[in-house]
Amino acid sequence: MKVYYEHLRDLREDNDLTQKQVAEILGTSQTMYARYERGANELPIRHLTVLCKLFNVSADTILNIELTSSRQTGRISNETRRRFPDKTPRRRNKPS
Repeated sequence: MKVYYEHLRDLREDNDLTQKQVAEILGTSQTMYARYERGANELPIRHLTVLCKLFNVSADTILNIELTSSRQTGRISNETRRRFPDKTPRRRNKPS
């Protein structure tokens, strides 16, 4: 499974853009953008949103997140509850 920074490079190259061009669109330096593509620095959300608009893709695509039906509804999946039992809140019964 690809990590997000590999998707950044692929999207940029598929659109025939240089790191410098993307960096200018983001308002950052080519050096900093190169660090995002290498995974040396985390990509700020403000840059993620600009990249989504630039490449016409969702953040899920860049971040390589596959949505299951439970995620599409905003509910915590059973898989997540099993992986992080002490971190996920328990479902409360709705009052009748």
